[in-house]
Amino acid sequence: MGTVAASYLRLVWRTTRVVTEPADIYDRIDAEMPVIVAMWHGQHFLVPFIRMPHHRVKVLISRHRDGEINAVAAERLGIGTIRGSGSHAGDFHKKGGVTAFGEIVEALAQGYNVALTADVPKVARVAGLGIVKIAQISGRPIMPVAIATSRRIELSNWDRTAINLPFGRGARVAGSLIHVPSDADAATLELARRAVEEALNGVTQRAYELAGRSGRGGARG
Repeated sequence: MGTVAASYLRLVWRTTRVVTEPADIYDRIDAEMPVIVAMWHGQHFLVPFIRMPHHRVKVLISRHRDGEINAVAAERLGIGTIRGSGSHAGDFHKKGGVTAFGEIVEALAQGYNVALTADVPKVARVAGLGIVKIAQISGRPIMPVAIATSRRIELSNWDRTAINLPFGRGARVAGSLIHVPSDADAATLELARRAVEEALNGVTQRAYELAGRSGRGGARG
């Protein structure tokens, strides 16, 4: 299923007319790499295609059954994987979050860009502190990104999953880099968390504006 998913996503990408904003984003960020690529859950399927051939990238993927499919798909698309996820229910260690945190920091130190969803688990569009702590410890900036397509199916689940469809218009949008001081206190971390949340909402709205909106649950050509 992961292999099929990767082939389908390639079809979507190759048949979608994509605009990039800002147009010079790769020139801007190459000097800043590696970066922590932040995205909203459910809007992440086409994120592997923001990678340029010279970029080394790993993505954080949860350990549950659906995560296995996502991991295979990511690897078929040339993206390395780190397995684990955060939690707000007290079982962080059971989901491999502590190990994954260390692997992410190490990957960044080795020059890999690392992509992960910023949402608090099962709470859409609310950024957690995890990604901010990674930025603080690693010293690497957070880059909020969003990709949207005009033709898509939007599910009525917790993360508003967008199933991208081929033969439409698309947009990939990146926001300004967000830096977190290594000596940030709790108040500063909260400000950074809010900045990530606001930036992700901003780039997501802009990506949908550029691509063209559709009604929930439907597709638009």
